[in-house]
Amino acid sequence: MTEQLVEIGGRLAALRDIMDISVEKMAEELHLSPEEYLAYERGQRDYNFSFLYNAANILGVDHLNIIRGESPKLHSCALTRSGEGYNIEREAYDYKHLAYTFKDRMADPYLVTVEPGKNELLTWYSHEGQEFNYMVSGTMEVLHGSAVYEMKEGDSIFFDSGLPHTMKALGDKAARFIAVVIKPDGAHEEKGE
Repeated sequence: MTEQLVEIGGRLAALRDIMDISVEKMAEELHLSPEEYLAYERGQRDYNFSFLYNAANILGVDHLNIIRGESPKLHSCALTRSGEGYNIEREAYDYKHLAYTFKDRMADPYLVTVEPGKNELLTWYSHEGQEFNYMVSGTMEVLHGSAVYEMKEGDSIFFDSGLPHTMKALGDKAARFIAVVIKPDGAHEEKGE
């Protein structure tokens, strides 16, 4: 259990409490048992992107509210310089959010790095919307539903992110790609506004 996991869990619990959503209802919405869900709130379980994205949608907030405890503020433009962005290190992936300061985003762009030695940690993801991935460097497999696609530098893929999917690096080099998660209509609007 890390300090970051405990902080994220505390924010998750506080937001759930503010929204007056029971542990049982939150767990049901996330397709977890109440015990599994509470492990997240206690900081005993690492968060993956799908969990954070889906929990944020239920709570009517930006997923960065849960991760950082702060809301995006920019309305017309967000510039992210090379090497910058908000780092989110989870399981087998290292995400760098490239528009974390932009409020009411209709899409979330990430620079994602998948290390080849972490392929045994494959976690399947599923979240509302669609996703576009563009390979920057390396080679990886994209597993989407029952299909498997090999991607190399310059390749791209666009898919329904509601179907279970995961990625794994191939060879001995990290795979780096730009992932743009596109929210379904209206999902970018915060509830209650």
